Amino acid sequence: MKQTLQLDVSQRLTMTPALQQAIRLLQLSSLELKSEINTAVEANLMLEFDEPEPADAGHGTDNPDAGSDTTIPEDLAVDADWSDIYTNGQASAGHTDTSADPSAYLAANTDLHSHLAWQADLHPFSPQERRGAAYIIDAIDARGRLSQWPELQQILLREHNLQSHQSERILAAIQSFEPGGAGARSLAECLSIQLRQLEPQHAGRALALQLVEGNDLDQLAGNADALARRLKVATTELRAAQDLLHSLQPDPGAAFSHTQPEYVIPEIYAVRRESGWHAQLNSDIAPRLRINDRCLGLIDQIRSKQDRATLRTHLKEAHFFLNSIASRNETLLRVAGHLVEVQGGFLDYGETAMRPLMLQDVAERLNMHESTVSRATTNKFMQTPRGIFELKHFFSTRIADPDGGSISATAIQAMIKRLINAEQPGKPLSDTQLATLLHDTTGIPVARRTVSKYRGALAIASSSQRRHRPR
Repeated sequence: MKQTLQLDVSQRLTMTPALQQAIRLLQLSSLELKSEINTAVEANLMLEFDEPEPADAGHGTDNPDAGSDTTIPEDLAVDADWSDIYTNGQASAGHTDTSADPSAYLAANTDLHSHLAWQADLHPFSPQERRGAAYIIDAIDARGRLSQWPELQQILLREHNLQSHQSERILAAIQSFEPGGAGARSLAECLSIQLRQLEPQHAGRALALQLVEGNDLDQLAGNADALARRLKVATTELRAAQDLLHSLQPDPGAAFSHTQPEYVIPEIYAVRRESGWHAQLNSDIAPRLRINDRCLGLIDQIRSKQDRATLRTHLKEAHFFLNSIASRNETLLRVAGHLVEVQGGFLDYGETAMRPLMLQDVAERLNMHESTVSRATTNKFMQTPRGIFELKHFFSTRIADPDGGSISATAIQAMIKRLINAEQPGKPLSDTQLATLLHDTTGIPVARRTVSKYRGALAIASSSQRRHRPR
């Protein structure tokens, strides 16, 4: 065989440690970020808290690098598919900070089903698929698992006319949602989903997949050397696979099992200026950090090579961490800025002025992946003149007409509520009458069943029940 040289040119996203850390920090809430910062300072000699002067205290900044007085390079990309990296669900469980401002108290507990349903609403399902997805999500247990799938498929076929290949496709879409592994039908599938969300070159991924999909998980408890010989791999490679498997979350729903409400502090302020609505970061949500100058000066002074190497490692990790904080803030500010720009009508006039907005719309506008936008808007809150809202509140599905017009589902719900509140005592409006009034008001046909669905979501009784309610 003749040996030849070939040059292949290709593009791919390389997950640097700094990028991985930036992505991981983006998913944290403000309280979780504060805890992460405290942990980083305790573990890294080169990081220290930067206590600001009293005159510097303030309620926000437009500078996404707030939180560090170290010069941060601007070449760190923060956009990536969330399937490029997976972290176990422990950081998402939340923490309670009793020192937080009680006026910013919210019941911030999002259960697993609501979180999956929100993502399903923003997924391009057909109406038939959407009904099937709602049924599947409702069948997912508190651990995030889906049991009795064959029986469930029969119900989907009988009640929703969904063939097995269609229900499999819907389930695959749900399994692509966050948290990774939700909707899995077994432990092996749960781990496999999370592993396949990682980059192919991730250390230990290939062997971990082989162990999971080859039903060899029970062999990990035995002799590692014997298992390595049987698999014909090095012991170090097997150890990397084991470490990777231990980092996964076997129960994806565990992060959503909290039952106590949390204190939340808004990370964003919606600010009205002459040019319109703008997003502004709350610089008080996390301690300010800086490089420890005293430790920095020791690097070239100490004689021990090992100590110098340790300090250099800490310095590198400190810069990674500061870059990641800056990147997180920049991503959050860009997403929030676009949300207030699009939903300025809601901020001015309320929910009847809410515009249709999907994850894909924001992702395309900001040149980000949809999952990046999803993580940037989950458990992140904005202070507005109308109250504190999770950033997810600014999304709304689209109701369209054949002529190209559209209105948001949130606006329709607000209009339904307003019409019912204004109805004459003893003469409640039926769902058909509400649909007619909505069409007259918006010019967009709204089906009676849609009105009934939204009325139920608002916990408003039917017209026959409202007829006898006290006024």
